[in-house]
Amino acid sequence: MSELLNTEPDEELTKEVIKTTNKLKKEIEKLEITTLLSSKYDINNAILTIHPGAGGTEAQDWAEMLYRMYTRWANANGYDIKELDYLEGEEAGLKSVTFSVIGKYAYGYLKGELGVHRLVRISPFDAGGRRHTSFASIEVLPEITEDIEIDINPDDLRVDTYRSSGAGGQHINKTSSAVRITHIPTNIVVACQSERSQIQNRETAMKMLKSKLLNLKEQEHKETISELKGVQMDIAWGSQIRSYVFCPYTLVKDHRTNYEVRKRSGCYGWRFKWIYK
Repeated sequence: MSELLNTEPDEELTKEVIKTTNKLKKEIEKLEITTLLSSKYDINNAILTIHPGAGGTEAQDWAEMLYRMYTRWANANGYDIKELDYLEGEEAGLKSVTFSVIGKYAYGYLKGELGVHRLVRISPFDAGGRRHTSFASIEVLPEITEDIEIDINPDDLRVDTYRSSGAGGQHINKTSSAVRITHIPTNIVVACQSERSQIQNRETAMKMLKSKLLNLKEQEHKETISELKGVQMDIAWGSQIRSYVFCPYTLVKDHRTNYEVRKRSGCYGWRFKWIYK
């Protein structure tokens, strides 16, 4: 049709060619994404856990900023967020948070966030206005669906119940509905307090445990010990996958690909807006 238009221009045919080309372009882009996200669990929901590194309030505040960034990214891209476990920081921020990102290909998009994230900024908690570096680690796991079987011996589990923390109705803080499960052979600990009943919290915690055990099982199949240790990094200098710098310049850089986003500006301190692509 394009070749025909070169010899015989036609306005209606031109519109049809443009419309068809745009439709084909979208189909190709969709095919490219589904090809990239073709690993076994890419289509599953994702379970993320954020832990601050050393640094007290500074690192805890950075962990909360990352949590806010991922929830906003999820909302902007049509995903639902379900908070599974949240432990507040002493002065600000959080000590740990586990949440689920629910939607098609959530794990495929978010699995690249696994690792240590570094922040450089003027600290709002420093009366001297000095520059601080903070670290936080992010763990990303696929949510295990019912069709994936993971054998767990009930004798290997220690189940503890406790009262849920945080805001809620009369029921949430008066009954021991929160559940913590410890897998004794691997010392893996998972917890959930988001549901109203102990049974629901236990079911969600078991899903989290299965995801962690599956991840551990897949790591055991790797060829060398060095490859296995490559994923386990300290929450400190030299192990970050991405840096967010807001003083003395504004830069977000991924150290694995060297892709970076710069903004010509002064130091914004702690107020920033990062649009995650």
